[in-house]
Amino acid sequence: MFLEGLGNWTFGGTIGAVILLLIGLVLIIKSGDIFVDASAWMADEFHIPKFLIGVTIVSIATTLPELLVSIFAVIEGSYDIGIANAVGSVTANTGLILAISAIFVGSTINRKDFGVKGIIIILTVIILLAFCLAGSFGILPSILLLILFIIHMTYTIISAKKSDKDVSTVMEIAEEVAEAKKSTKKDIFINILKFVFGAIGIAVGAKLLADNATEVATAMHISEGIIGITIVAIGTSLPELVTTITSIIKKQGDLGVGNVIGANIIDLVLILPVCSFIAHGNLIVSPQSYMLDIPVLLVLSLIAVIPTLITKKFNKIQGISMLTIYITYVVIAAIFFA
Repeated sequence: MFLEGLGNWTFGGTIGAVILLLIGLVLIIKSGDIFVDASAWMADEFHIPKFLIGVTIVSIATTLPELLVSIFAVIEGSYDIGIANAVGSVTANTGLILAISAIFVGSTINRKDFGVKGIIIILTVIILLAFCLAGSFGILPSILLLILFIIHMTYTIISAKKSDKDVSTVMEIAEEVAEAKKSTKKDIFINILKFVFGAIGIAVGAKLLADNATEVATAMHISEGIIGITIVAIGTSLPELVTTITSIIKKQGDLGVGNVIGANIIDLVLILPVCSFIAHGNLIVSPQSYMLDIPVLLVLSLIAVIPTLITKKFNKIQGISMLTIYITYVVIAAIFFA
């Protein structure tokens, strides 16, 4: 298959792997933009309810990079990268992206909506920690996470219907550039192509990223877990970072918070169960994951959720605290688990 052949592309040894890894990142970012834009256009053109597109195609599309990178990594036997990417992406989203949003903008939240999603995140991380301590992630916790996924999607759809507005930040940004005009056959053809090739581009980029991240880790004698929580996790979180920066520029901190929280939930409750099923219910978890990665994620999640529920605000103190913890976490991981 074409995607399988991508893993055999080699030139220039480690330098070639780094180049292919960067190409994978660029493909993921650009293809993701194209895919989301095409999804927004299709919703408009075919009169599909915006909230339905928002909570299905667009929300999953923004998670597609992390999902595919983890899937390809697990298929290749690189469990550490698969798990570290999923957990690391959420950690980066919270300790880096959400923290930056809180420091520079801050936001007022809807306690009920934020509370439900915040509780889902905390429950998910607790489930991860409890079951990963055994050294593997099996079918039972996967089923529990998928139940939380169903609860999240159901609540999001109901909330969207009640509020009569799109639940996806990315959808809102995409629609800002949409024009109300009658589409031609050429427009339809072009947007269908964008949809298809956007999805293909994400898949190809994810394959390149997963395969070459493993090669770089091996060549540099760095653990796959470290590569997973840094280059891979931060790389696949770039779409959320761009969205957050956009919200900061526009002084719309609540949009950045909503985007990150939604992405975090889907990353956690969908990626690891899928990876576990691929690994036949025996997804091996490294000591780095259950001793450092997941506990740090739990701490960051508690700091992000609990004070916010009490004060109804996301403030600078939280942001500074989370950013400090995140930087410390990356340093400790590099020193003790590299």
